[in-house]
Amino acid sequence: MVCYSAFFCAPTLAHYNRKVPLKPRATTPAASHSRSAHVQQPIIIVGGGLGGLAAAIHLAARGRRVLLLEKNERVGGKLNIVAECGYTFDTGPSLLTMPWVLRGLFAEAGARLDDQLTLVPVEPTCRYRWPDGTRFDASQAMPQLFDAIGRLEPRDVDGLLRFMAHTSRIYQAVAGPFLLNPFDGLRDLATPALLRDAWKIDSLRTVDQAVRTFFHSPYLRQVFNRYATYNGSSPYRAPATFNLIAYVEFVEGGWYVHGGMYQLARALEGLARRLGVEIHTGAPVERIMLRDGAACGVALAGEQIAAASVIVNADPRYAYEQLLPTQSRGAARLARLEPSYSGFILLLGIDRTYPQLAHHNIFFADDYPGEFAAIVDKRVPAPDPTVYVCATSISDPQHAPPGHTNLFVLVNAPATSARVDWDREATGYRDTVVRKLERMGLERLGQHIDYERIITPADLQARFNAPGGAIYGLASNHPFTAFLRPPLRARDLRQLYFVGGGTHPGGGIPLVLLSGRAVAQRVLANDPQYQKGGA
Repeated sequence: MVCYSAFFCAPTLAHYNRKVPLKPRATTPAASHSRSAHVQQPIIIVGGGLGGLAAAIHLAARGRRVLLLEKNERVGGKLNIVAECGYTFDTGPSLLTMPWVLRGLFAEAGARLDDQLTLVPVEPTCRYRWPDGTRFDASQAMPQLFDAIGRLEPRDVDGLLRFMAHTSRIYQAVAGPFLLNPFDGLRDLATPALLRDAWKIDSLRTVDQAVRTFFHSPYLRQVFNRYATYNGSSPYRAPATFNLIAYVEFVEGGWYVHGGMYQLARALEGLARRLGVEIHTGAPVERIMLRDGAACGVALAGEQIAAASVIVNADPRYAYEQLLPTQSRGAARLARLEPSYSGFILLLGIDRTYPQLAHHNIFFADDYPGEFAAIVDKRVPAPDPTVYVCATSISDPQHAPPGHTNLFVLVNAPATSARVDWDREATGYRDTVVRKLERMGLERLGQHIDYERIITPADLQARFNAPGGAIYGLASNHPFTAFLRPPLRARDLRQLYFVGGGTHPGGGIPLVLLSGRAVAQRVLANDPQYQKGGA
């Protein structure tokens, strides 16, 4: 497996421990919890996504009493699972990067990741295909990667090395002040180091404009432009700062959790419970209670629970609109910001195998700029979409019956609006996607569908309280949007915090986990007992 760290400074577990210090954990968190629980009101976490679970683990490891309330039947948030008719599908994030973040979280809980989860390098990280039959495998093995790039355009081998050196500088400039430290607004970024290195972050040109300076091949330009979609943005509008996403994936590699990505959510739930976190599923919060300008508890159906602090692991716009109905100014402020796009998803059980598939696959559109013009500018589904296909049964054969394949199919789609009636258009768009995959090599796919489920942006909005079904929170289609995400600590209410992909530092498994660590630090910093030297 490739290790680019011989050439570039890669992030490590030491970064995790050094950049965001917390006071030492109590030697026996459960004992600390039992001694102090009778005088503590709980810290309530609304939502059991990965950010909420990470925050709960960090807080409980410091002896805090934590109550986590999840409205759905299981924790995990968008990292979820569907198991029906012999097929198992991961229905959220499908690739793990920056595994040192996850190892750091387990260490905070006094556990070892390798004792509970098996991380498997995905090879190739992704297989890309174009309508003209061109194929490119993004290998984690350096010789194979260079060979594959050289077959497309020999000059671009050097281009990759220059791109990695450039994006390494971006990473080093933003990792400490943006990714690894708590962040509440632009003022927090006005550090001497970041002001000195501001020119390095490449925020004044777009992802596409930067990519074109490194790669000659139109195929490779499309591959590297795709990384802007990891946070729901357009490569033709998002700042080139986000090319660091490609850097992290190429340096760290891409990983799969054996047994399915949902095993990660199960493992974090187990860690939290062992630390004493009280978790209730099927418990939708109806309102956050306020007193004297501070969050003081939550209201559920027929019940009110007092809290020392409230952390919301849901989209901040949803929180202001639905859980804080008196805070219209905060709701209006967030409503003015551009949401990311959503997703149109097919879960397909196939009664055959397709040897040409890898674990992760991208079937590109011919007109990539036109696709984003439809989704982002016109806010309608692209007539010829790029299609992502994840077949976990290639790595985990138990995810499908023998001789069958499970396909998680994702197409970027606009956030919900009056322009698209998904109740009427879902079936037709499903046919568009299936026909495209058939044209690009999955022969007679429609005739081999043994199980099928359609998930639209409207479904995502309802299940995950995501306004517009925006699965990445806010878009980053402006040079400074990424730095203007809703802060971890509410601006206008004390003891109210946010965590998850809708806040700092952004979406994706490692960033959401870092969000949980950062918000725990914020809560503890405002805890009088902690400031006095408590556990």
